[in-house]
Amino acid sequence: MRTGSPLCLVVAAAALLGCGHKQPAPREGHHAHAVESRGDWNKLGERWVDGVRDRDVITVGAHEGHYRRMMIVVEHSALEMFDVVVTFGDGTRFSPPTRHIFSPDSRSHVIDLPGNERVIRTVEFRYGNLPEGKRAQAELWAQ
Repeated sequence: MRTGSPLCLVVAAAALLGCGHKQPAPREGHHAHAVESRGDWNKLGERWVDGVRDRDVITVGAHEGHYRRMMIVVEHSALEMFDVVVTFGDGTRFSPPTRHIFSPDSRSHVIDLPGNERVIRTVEFRYGNLPEGKRAQAELWAQ
């Protein structure tokens, strides 16, 4: 039985391994996160909350899409959230009533955004207390 030539083996190995290109580093001013999806919900960003800062902003933008609804998911620790301010692509702002104490691994109710599908420019979170020594992860999901 005859085996393949060394050139055939090299070509076959290259086809199995694929091309190994290094991904370019994100340019300054661009999003470093990829939009993650679950069903018809898209994760637009996340912030780790350690109790040092009381405010965080997730920048979204038109390239992420247009949305009608959003929700906040909190993981890893309890988190007291005072305010959420959504700034849309046209500069208008929306602040749904969100003062809430999230338990670990919980989510907000679904928040309907005003008007038709909207471009979300930024979402600002204002936090309260965390259990001492704990860190929470606040995630922004939309559809």
